[in-house]
Amino acid sequence: MTEDKKKFNITVKSNTKDLYGFMKLVPNRKKRIEQSSNEPIISDPINSLARKLHPERQYLTISEITDQTKSAKVFKLKPDPELGTKELAYFRAGQYLSLKVKVNGVEITRPYSISSSPLDALEGFYEITIRKEEHGFLTNHIWHNWKVGTKVVSSGPEGFFYFEPLRDLKNIVGIAGGSGITPFRSIVKAIIERKIDAKLTVLYGSSEEDDIIFYKEFKNLEKEHPDKLKVIHILSCEEVSLEGCETGFITAHIIEKYCDVKNSTFFICGPQIMYEFVANELKKFKLPQKRIRREAFGEIKDVVNYPGFPKKVTEKTFRVKAHIGSIIKEIPAIATESVLVALERANLTPPSKCRSGECGFCRSLLISGEIYTSPIDDWRRAADKKFNYFHPCYSYPISDLEIKVPRHL
Repeated sequence: MTEDKKKFNITVKSNTKDLYGFMKLVPNRKKRIEQSSNEPIISDPINSLARKLHPERQYLTISEITDQTKSAKVFKLKPDPELGTKELAYFRAGQYLSLKVKVNGVEITRPYSISSSPLDALEGFYEITIRKEEHGFLTNHIWHNWKVGTKVVSSGPEGFFYFEPLRDLKNIVGIAGGSGITPFRSIVKAIIERKIDAKLTVLYGSSEEDDIIFYKEFKNLEKEHPDKLKVIHILSCEEVSLEGCETGFITAHIIEKYCDVKNSTFFICGPQIMYEFVANELKKFKLPQKRIRREAFGEIKDVVNYPGFPKKVTEKTFRVKAHIGSIIKEIPAIATESVLVALERANLTPPSKCRSGECGFCRSLLISGEIYTSPIDDWRRAADKKFNYFHPCYSYPISDLEIKVPRHL
């Protein structure tokens, strides 16, 4: 007998006791029901907890605004008890909030990753970090209108871009571009606070030295917690003065140079063009799909160039007959913009959260007509495809349509 076997004294019994216990299960349950009180249950702690963790809406107030870089601001959000939100929903590091904002009288939604720690939510605040886009519809509105005291409506925490110990390896490689660094700030804070048992290596691509979000903060965290965090900056600008940076793009060579590829899970967050480039680089390692986690990046920017999109409809505008609640309305829809954008432009306030086809919150019925959905990121279930359900945020009209959209207050 080996030393390992000597350590354990295991007795295996027959399954008779299990069968006997199973036979007594129903009679015991009936006894407990008979002995229970006739008084109605007034409190419902399970559903009460579920509502706290997954509120339909949160009413928030901006308490602080910090300039992070020349194009990025950090907004600190606190609950607005006057409108009914007394405490914030807890979240998993990497999740996002779907903000509901009125711009020129039209209500739209946009998802933004929470860049603060989950423990900060228990202290009464979230932080979101927003980068101004050159032609951004919402970010221009935010830059000109949001100030301390501005009221903001959001969803509860959403998304699947978080560390799961049953699935993910303890070496996390975060591949970020631009504002895609924001969920990794939340993740590394959770690691440092020992809420996540992992180490994070971040490969962060930027196009300008003076526009690197959280540069100093990540440097300090890396210095204070070298066993938890490692950050490599990859700059694509022509002149680079920062020490220790790589130049160019996040290639397979860069990934292999700084990461233990075979023993890591990859988390990717950034602009669409980076996703496409990095996806091709990661293919070289032949990793199983479960080892690559990707944050939803929003609507497709250049759907015309996606496989299978009919080029002949590129310049066309179609008519969409939309049934939403008790409203029936015909609206125009441009072939190269999502059905969701057409619904928002018509001020029909359709339901939306991720804007990437991932969450299914905008799931609608296609009564007639044809749509284009990218085969690369089609998150629909097989039954939905069979019975003509689609996600307006990730579907594009290629003929006149008639659709039925759910109404969410």
